[in-house]
Amino acid sequence: MEKKLLIISSDHTGHGHKSITESLCESVNTQNEVKIHVVDGFSLGKQLLIKIGKTYGPLTRNSENLWKMIWKLSSLKPSIIDNFFETLIRDNFIKLLADVKPDLILSVHPNFNGSILNILEKQNINIPFITLIADLVNIYPLWADTRANYIISPTFEAQNRCIEFGIPNEKIKVSGFPVRSRFFLNHSNPRKFYKKGQSLTCLIMSGGEGVGNMKKIAEIMLNNFDCTIKIVAGKNEKLKTKLERSLLAKYGDRVEIYGFTKNIQDLMLASDIAFTRGSPNVMYEAIASNTPLIITGALPGQEEDNPTFAEKFNLGMVCKNPKEITQTLNQLLENDGEKLNKIINSQRQFINANAAEDILQFILKAASLTMKKQK
Repeated sequence: MEKKLLIISSDHTGHGHKSITESLCESVNTQNEVKIHVVDGFSLGKQLLIKIGKTYGPLTRNSENLWKMIWKLSSLKPSIIDNFFETLIRDNFIKLLADVKPDLILSVHPNFNGSILNILEKQNINIPFITLIADLVNIYPLWADTRANYIISPTFEAQNRCIEFGIPNEKIKVSGFPVRSRFFLNHSNPRKFYKKGQSLTCLIMSGGEGVGNMKKIAEIMLNNFDCTIKIVAGKNEKLKTKLERSLLAKYGDRVEIYGFTKNIQDLMLASDIAFTRGSPNVMYEAIASNTPLIITGALPGQEEDNPTFAEKFNLGMVCKNPKEITQTLNQLLENDGEKLNKIINSQRQFINANAAEDILQFILKAASLTMKKQK
């Protein structure tokens, strides 16, 4: 019997939540027993909530310290966020339930966990509710609501934080991070290991919002190494224009500059190294494409420990100071690229290519068990 899965996602707060949702929707093609309905949670709060969601990009681009303060304050009193969002989305969410009639609900955004659980509880609606965490190590308390039937965690680090927040271990499923299938290399054509003297193709990006010191990184690489550079400025049109004016005239066809692109997998698969900030979905997409990482920074709050996470599992190197890029690259390339090749191998061992399908299977089984208990 076909089940209807309602996914609460976000189109406005970065691109990670949307990417996770797309990876799950891909897996539905092999699962005839489920139909997915996706809604942008911010759209349920009409224009006010949409405006709030849209502040994420400018805020993280232009004022990381302010973002850090907001993140920490909201972590201290998550019930305030839950109650605020509940008030804004209640009427439209109840109408959505009546229209879609879902058998289960999955949230992939922290701001809609407690708020939706509040509504379900007050309306006495018994629909299984599952949370899929979209962060790796530093998670909001908003991810960890004890009323959720299950919480799916991409890492053991996030699982441990859930336990610290009071979630029973039996409610947590560690799954790996779901990545869209187009990022995975064809097994019949794996990434080649680095060979001494090889010219490098390097990708420089910083998440969908386009933050970070990309110009400086590009100049250091182009001035000191035999390489070509591809830069993705994301949704940051001003940055794209600035990069074009400052780099193209000087370096010509050694540089290519892109805005927001839906074909980022092609750029990753064609690159030998990816410079990026510690965004979870960008990191995992690079790992899926078997592209060694150099992590140049992380958004305060939910990304703070992601660079350390990458180094712990030898998925890449961390280089937050542009002045140390030359030294970092030399370390990767010395001894015929020994360290670079070890990272390539570590990524292959680390990634769970079936994470999205595993998550979907778990959701369906968990929902069935929950519904049986409720009868």
